[in-house]
Amino acid sequence: MKITSFELENVKRVKAVAITPNRSGLTVIGGKNGQGKTSILDAIAWALGGESYRPTNASRDGSVLPPKLHVEMDNGIVVDRAGKNSALTVTDPTGKRAGQKLLDEFVEKLALDLPRFMAQSSRDKAKTLLRIIGMEDEIKRLDDAEQQLYNQRRALGQIADQKKKFAMEMQSFPGAPESPVSVSELIERQQAILLRNAENQKKRNRAMELSYEKQKIFDEIKRLREQAEELERRIRDRKQAYENTVRDEEIAMKDAAELQDESTAELEDSISRVEEINARVRANMDKERAMKEADDLANQYAGMTVQIEGIRQKRTDLLAGADLPLPELAVEQGELFYRGKAWDCMSGAEQLRVSVAIVKAINPRCQFVLIDKTEQMDADTLEEFGEWLEGEGLQAICTRVATDGTCQIIIEDGTVASDETKQATWQKGVF
Repeated sequence: MKITSFELENVKRVKAVAITPNRSGLTVIGGKNGQGKTSILDAIAWALGGESYRPTNASRDGSVLPPKLHVEMDNGIVVDRAGKNSALTVTDPTGKRAGQKLLDEFVEKLALDLPRFMAQSSRDKAKTLLRIIGMEDEIKRLDDAEQQLYNQRRALGQIADQKKKFAMEMQSFPGAPESPVSVSELIERQQAILLRNAENQKKRNRAMELSYEKQKIFDEIKRLREQAEELERRIRDRKQAYENTVRDEEIAMKDAAELQDESTAELEDSISRVEEINARVRANMDKERAMKEADDLANQYAGMTVQIEGIRQKRTDLLAGADLPLPELAVEQGELFYRGKAWDCMSGAEQLRVSVAIVKAINPRCQFVLIDKTEQMDADTLEEFGEWLEGEGLQAICTRVATDGTCQIIIEDGTVASDETKQATWQKGVF
């Protein structure tokens, strides 16, 4: 439904206007401040939107006649507000009278008050878009899952960074054993060496004893030789003993010569330094454990990043398959985006385009919008916006603080300026 014409009298600053807006594209109502431009939009909103849109001071100052509003729509509906109480009369194409309920089927409230939609937060705009395309619950579920993973990943990342920094600052000791040294094991090894050394000493002592015994026997033989005749038998016996002793001595001396004592100096040093060594071992182990924990957390962080990307891709795929009001519209982290830009990064024209497209999608029957204060757009941008509206088959009735060629209609003191007045203004170089 679009507006084919409207006539307004004695509404706010409007004295009397009768306008036939363009069927598609822009109808720009211009004029200086305080001439009644915004009053025209307020009157149309009141006529179509109902009592909630009635201006606080609806009657024009100084007028003795009440406001009168007459709006005709292209589907044949005619809307009138007249009389002392500005009573509403809605006539359908068959000539039957109806009320606000019929209008509400065709008129989207936000189309009458586009700034209200534009003033919403980006999240509220995004919710409106998702509600239109029927994906509000699914996208919220994905957003919640992503936010939860994002928070977990951020916490893991912080812990991993702290762990790694802590591990890098920890002291390490290259060359230290891989595991703590056991004092009891070192002492046991020392005792074994000492025992073997004691056995060696016994053998040395035995060799010395045999040497002493040999000398003693030799001396005894000498004495016995002096008593040779009497002690011959004893000499032979002792000589045999001597020979045996000599043989044993040779064996013992040979064994003793081949013996080599083991040093316990290294073990004694290790025993004295065992606490220092173990402290280094524990320091190395703590650093290795801290580095492993940091690596494990980094791997979990990377895994969560993959999950988050998966959720984002799923959301992108959902929106890619949706019937969006505009190509390149998107919802990311609950925020509205257009052509990759957040709401506050869009140009004024882009914001208007997005707003009009979403409002149209809310109620496809409503093919018009009212837009106040379009002076934020230059002439080229305004023309581009109008071309887009025409391409979409939409109608926009706008106001603009200007009296130049961007305006199709000029309002002066509550009325539409005549062609003669316009021509005079052009000649003065105002347009």
